[in-house]
Amino acid sequence: MPIQEKIQELLDKREKARLGGGEKRIESQHQKGKFTARERIDMLLDEGSFEEFDMFVSHRTVDFGLDKQTYLSDGVVTGYGTIDGRLVYVFSQDFTVFGGSLSEMYAQKICKVMDKAMKVGAPVIGINDSGGARIQEGVKSLGGYAEIFQRNILASGVVPQISAIFGPCAGGAVYSPALTDFTIMTKGKSYMFVTGPKVVKTVTGETVTDDELGGAMVHGSKSGVTHFVAEDEQEGILLIRKLLSYMPQNNLEDPPLAFCDDPIDRLEDSLNEIIPESPNKPYDVKDVIHAITDYHEFVEVQRHYAPNIVVGFARFNGISVGIVANQPNYLAGVLDINSSRKAGRFVRFCDAFNIPIVTLVDVPGFLPGTTQEYGGIILHGAKLLFAYGEATVPKITIILRKAYGGAYDVMGSKHLRGDINYAWPTAEVAVMGPRGAIEVLHNKEISEIQDEQERLQFINKKEEEYKRKFANPYVAAKYGFIDDVIEPRNTRFRIIRALQSLSTKKDVNPPKKHSNMPL
Repeated sequence: MPIQEKIQELLDKREKARLGGGEKRIESQHQKGKFTARERIDMLLDEGSFEEFDMFVSHRTVDFGLDKQTYLSDGVVTGYGTIDGRLVYVFSQDFTVFGGSLSEMYAQKICKVMDKAMKVGAPVIGINDSGGARIQEGVKSLGGYAEIFQRNILASGVVPQISAIFGPCAGGAVYSPALTDFTIMTKGKSYMFVTGPKVVKTVTGETVTDDELGGAMVHGSKSGVTHFVAEDEQEGILLIRKLLSYMPQNNLEDPPLAFCDDPIDRLEDSLNEIIPESPNKPYDVKDVIHAITDYHEFVEVQRHYAPNIVVGFARFNGISVGIVANQPNYLAGVLDINSSRKAGRFVRFCDAFNIPIVTLVDVPGFLPGTTQEYGGIILHGAKLLFAYGEATVPKITIILRKAYGGAYDVMGSKHLRGDINYAWPTAEVAVMGPRGAIEVLHNKEISEIQDEQERLQFINKKEEEYKRKFANPYVAAKYGFIDDVIEPRNTRFRIIRALQSLSTKKDVNPPKKHSNMPL
């Protein structure tokens, strides 16, 4: 065969591979409001940077008539490229080929890019749009999933892993995204569940739709399985690009330093007035966050889940940080099972990838009640405690208002190796709130007062005494648990100076195979 014919054969095969399951199925994908596997990669990566692997791979199954149905690439597009000039490895599942179902060869393609990413220390991005295991391949497809899971586990804490769910993700397929660092879903188009509505109906008798069982908002607000809910695929892809900008390439590097001309000494006078006079009155901690970060930017993680705690990424003078903040606007900022899990996992991610942690504290304690106790608040609260205590990255904590009881300890306290701990003048550091403390300390005296009016006056008087004595930051500062009491409007400047001073921090944990955290 002449060389020109061989080249033409190559070009024809490439063209065929790029068509996936064919024009008809591509059109069907578009009609559902979804993009194809390759279109998604083109949107995600820098223009012209994608280098594809295994374009000519196809399955090797002959059962159930599959020998008569072969498609080049076999339902997944894999390779590498750049995002803002930084190397990333990607795989994008192709729903136009066998519904994106996973085969033995398909799994091998994904494993190859994950192995390469680990060798060179680059993030892995997986775009999921699949009907699950390819039933015709039986245990070979199940084995393929397990091979991927094993690599997710080994890559955890070594390179960032991000999963986008842009279609169905069911059965064993859900566990790979669950093992990655961040998951993004799209409204109305994506869903995740271990067993689908038909099986649920058979086993439990419940009638439920795909969206009700495992849609984006279900996992964004109820289960906490997904970290971001995007309006559409374009927003989801922009979010991946944005997220990566806060992360290093791997666990041996620092996050990229961004250019910043937002003055480090910018004063925010509004912060001097933001804490209400009444200790029971709420305010929005996100107003504090936006006031102090570079260009007032903040990328919130798990916005719809456990809103009594706020976590996300921001920058201070170009330095990438993770922010953890109690939210007085929801359940008074109390810590409960869900908020402890949410913040604990985020702290561990930041620690794994050398991202400093800034903690803003306004917490009245842990949520009481049988629901919390039966649900294991002790274990779940310990996860957050463990995460802070284990973290060796720079940790800066600012107590804005309340820091009561065990919740004071848990939220990045000096005793959990907090590096620099500040407090606003409005801070209250105590074992419990004034009313509860008075009822414990003066219970006998209160019970002996018969007159209702007199009893109330006594309680109010003792409350005021307690507030003067303990509802301020100076007792904690006296013992060195607070490094300084700062003016609220100077918070940005003080955080930046603290980050600069901690840039060469070295802290190590004792040698061990791994810890046994309270799961």
